[in-house]
Amino acid sequence: MTFRPFALLLAVATLLTGCGRPSAEAPAPGQPFKITVQLDWVAEPEHGGFYQAQARGFFKEAGLEVELIPGGPNAFVMQKLAAGQAQIGQADSTNTILATAQGLPVVQIGAVFQNDPSVLMLHADNPVTRFEELNGKTIMARPEWAFLPYLKKKYGIDFQLIPFNFSVANFIANPDFIQQGYYIAEPYFIQKGGGKTPKYLYAWDAGFDAYAVLAANRAWARQHPDQVRAFLRAYIRGWQDYLEGDPQPAHELMKQANANVNDEFLMFSRGMIISEKLVIGRENGGAAQIGRITRERFQRQIDQLEELSILAKGKVGVDDVMTTEYLP
Repeated sequence: MTFRPFALLLAVATLLTGCGRPSAEAPAPGQPFKITVQLDWVAEPEHGGFYQAQARGFFKEAGLEVELIPGGPNAFVMQKLAAGQAQIGQADSTNTILATAQGLPVVQIGAVFQNDPSVLMLHADNPVTRFEELNGKTIMARPEWAFLPYLKKKYGIDFQLIPFNFSVANFIANPDFIQQGYYIAEPYFIQKGGGKTPKYLYAWDAGFDAYAVLAANRAWARQHPDQVRAFLRAYIRGWQDYLEGDPQPAHELMKQANANVNDEFLMFSRGMIISEKLVIGRENGGAAQIGRITRERFQRQIDQLEELSILAKGKVGVDDVMTTEYLP
């Protein structure tokens, strides 16, 4: 299934022996600048900005030669950035903060989604409508999802946890089942499997509002600021073109990279991204918000992780985990 675990998995030395250099070699005069991008999951509409910029030649116009590496359950985005095997990657802002706290030389440089679309899915006729009503329930979710201890602490509730198994079969079969999902994808497979469209409890409605982000190898970004800025301009242009124009150029590349997607799914997922304004922002949104990140949002995330004792107090500050210096 399309849901991805953003497991921290920080044993870089063990997983990636013989780590590469943090910076790509400078190209010969007149040659495009090469950048490798490690995606968090297989090619899908959540990567629309990348694939539209690639297909429409926006990266090329910016003097860049960009290679997109599809991910999956074991994408190891942070580790590959730290090892110099990729220069830019897509990730979840919460776990990227934790990776930085563990000493990985990464920095968040822009947003993919203004709001991480990880949600709790319930059947439409499930009587649960509020987070408080999850008390005593059983939920299938990633055990490491920081939103779970946040829920317990904020609402004074407790629930049983079943580790996520990358399937919606249990959800379809059991009308009382509650599970985590990436709601721009799972609902499609639930419907195709004979289930009804689920309803959602959104993490951001509980005050836990993470980004989906672009992160970079910190040293590489410092060495190549002009190229990072050029990349972000082309990426933002790609997202706007994908959302407002014809998405087919990106979809054709996605189908080449991921044989398990079809036009129906791609249009469904794109529609979900558009309807919830994930890229342009749900509040005060618009094209000018594409890619934007703010210090205030990151400070709030750091504070929440410290309050949950997931992050040691004072371990990292906002300037350690993010920068806006490369955004246009």
